[in-house]
Amino acid sequence: MSPATARAPRGSGEGFWDGLDAPRRAALRRAGRTRTYPARAPLCYEGEDSDHIIVIESGWAKAASTTEDGREIVLAVRGPGDLVCESAVLGSRQRSATVTALTAVRALIVPASRFTAFLDAHPGMWMLVSGTFVRRLDDASRRLQASVSAQGARRLALLLADLADLSARHVPPVDGGIEIAPPLSQGELGGCIDASRETVARALSVLREAGLVRTARRRITVRDPGALRAFAADALD
Repeated sequence: MSPATARAPRGSGEGFWDGLDAPRRAALRRAGRTRTYPARAPLCYEGEDSDHIIVIESGWAKAASTTEDGREIVLAVRGPGDLVCESAVLGSRQRSATVTALTAVRALIVPASRFTAFLDAHPGMWMLVSGTFVRRLDDASRRLQASVSAQGARRLALLLADLADLSARHVPPVDGGIEIAPPLSQGELGGCIDASRETVARALSVLREAGLVRTARRRITVRDPGALRAFAADALD
C-alpha cells in the first residue's frame, strides 16, 4: 500500500503513515491485518470500548458524533495514511466518535496491545502520534474560531480550501482546479461547519457566483485554491 498524507479539515503536517520508514511500516503490518469496508460501513462506533487502531490504506472516512437532538456533527475527514480510532485506545477510554466509510476503504487493523508495543519498540513513534494529536487540536481550534467569526459562505470556503489541500495530495489538478476527493453530501458539509443543508446550498451559490468553485452532484471543484482561501481569510482578519 502507499497511503499519502491527508489534511482536512485539519492543519498542515504529514499523515501518520508518511512518518514511518520502510522497516517500521513492515513491523506495523506484521502486527495487524488488512480489512476492507464498503461505503457507509462503520469502522468503529461512538461509545464502544477500544481494542484496536486503524490506519487507512485507501479510501475516505468521516469521524462524527451525534448530538442529543439527533444532529450529526462531522468532526473530521480522514483519508489515505491517516491513523483513526487511536485516541480512545491510547487514552484507555470509550470511543468519542463513530468513524464511517465515505467510499470503499481498505485499512490496516492493529490490536491495541500490539500497537502500544510497536510504539514502545520504535523510538520516535510516540512523538509522531503526539504530533498527530497536536495537529488535530489545532484544527479543532481553527474550526471553532471560524464558526464564531465567519458567516456561512466564508466558513464553507475555509473547509473547502482545507479539503482542496487534502485532495491535491491524491488527485492531479484539472485545468488548474482541484476536485474535492471525499464525496461529502451537502448535509455532511453542513455537519463539518455546524450549519444546515440549506445554509450550505446558499454558501455554495455564493462561491459559484464568485467563480471560486464548480459543483455537480456530490462533486465540488475548487477553481482557484488561493483565491478561495483568501475569501475565507477575509472573515478571520
